[in-house]
Amino acid sequence: MAGFLKVLFRNLLEGPSTDPFPLGETFTPERLRGRAVVDPDLCMGCGICRHSCAAGAIHIGQLPDSSGFTITIWQNSCCLCASCRHYCPTGAMSISTDWHSAHAQTEKYKRLEQHTIKYEPCAQCGELMRPIPKALAEKLYAWNDEIDPELTRRLCPKCRQIEDAKRNACLLPEPGETPVEKAVTSAAPTKD
Repeated sequence: MAGFLKVLFRNLLEGPSTDPFPLGETFTPERLRGRAVVDPDLCMGCGICRHSCAAGAIHIGQLPDSSGFTITIWQNSCCLCASCRHYCPTGAMSISTDWHSAHAQTEKYKRLEQHTIKYEPCAQCGELMRPIPKALAEKLYAWNDEIDPELTRRLCPKCRQIEDAKRNACLLPEPGETPVEKAVTSAAPTKD
């Protein structure tokens, strides 16, 4: 009996050891999977998240006038597997730690996240396209000082290829110019 009173007295002095939830904030683990979230500034509309979603909770559809696309995440269908986050090449998909997902039955079809992302014209030819996210462009082109990431990210794939070819092409001599000296290479000689 004395042991019980000792524990009771100690607990009275120390206070409760449980979380104060629902009357106060509670601890949320850092890796808790709460709900899928998309960052529209990073989303390229590639569809890898949609293909990797086992629950079919992600839909990407073109706008009727082809001026952009809409990405929709149905939170009620999401199984919180985080494969969308894992496979997203730009890091646009994430899983939040917001676990407050209780809702009324009448709201179950309203639990979605939807973003409309508009295309922008190519800086060179004007074709509508989705620019590469700034952080990704800086990461991709950090190794080469000749490339301006801000300009390159606003070029469509075709214009980007043309710019790359201009920068890296071998220049052939014009007719009448002195020919370039033959260089020794490691390639096997040909019979011409």
